[in-house]
Amino acid sequence: MNRWGDTSDPAPERRGLRQEACWCFDQSRPHPRARVGFHTERQDASAPGWQHLLELVDEAAADGREEFRPLIELSPEERRQVITLPPSIATLTAVKHLVLYGSNLVRIPPEIGAMTSLEEFTPYTSYRLHWLPYEITRCQKLTRSTVSTRALFGNEKLRSPFPRLQLPRDSVVNLDWENLDPRRWGATAIHSCSICDHPVARGGLHQVWISLRVATDVLPLLVSACSPACVAQLPDGAKGYIPAPHRGGRVDQPASDWD
Repeated sequence: MNRWGDTSDPAPERRGLRQEACWCFDQSRPHPRARVGFHTERQDASAPGWQHLLELVDEAAADGREEFRPLIELSPEERRQVITLPPSIATLTAVKHLVLYGSNLVRIPPEIGAMTSLEEFTPYTSYRLHWLPYEITRCQKLTRSTVSTRALFGNEKLRSPFPRLQLPRDSVVNLDWENLDPRRWGATAIHSCSICDHPVARGGLHQVWISLRVATDVLPLLVSACSPACVAQLPDGAKGYIPAPHRGGRVDQPASDWD
């Protein structure tokens, strides 16, 4: 029985072009002391796949659908062109199940936190998706997930490393919030604090990692906070993971669960 038959591309013979290879870290053997970074690709807003995705999001918001499987509507070439989701996913407030099986995604925007009806999240076999935004914890109805955990930073099998985050910045007047370098910040735009939702431009930018159980899986979450006070509000990390928020790099992790 194919457990994933209802989430995969309905035309398996066309799947060959849907994903780029990922060499961020070895997803089959532990290398916890290796150095890693963020994916640096920027979304090409002129790509046909991106334009098609924008239309699909608008359609899903308009008809109030409860299940959203946008990638099966894209050609293999279009799927490969999509490396993130648009901020307009915030309008998908009726969606209960988001299916991103086999995507080429390298990041998901914090606007996923506005999908308040989300109950199930399925980015399975999205091998270039190594982390999620902390804002996904705002999806309080989210109870089920299917994630390729060996592709995640800090996963318990491999204890793959985390990218080293920038030092906290109390002065952010020189940052272009709409055109950030994803190599440094993990995103091309940051608007509001992951914790209090206030504009980060009013304060500073304090990024940390924390691994928390979200639905079925423990996920590495990137927090972009506006102050040390907001960082201090974070809970402890999941049991068996780094217990406190951290800045990545050569941080000590629990032993790998590899056998």
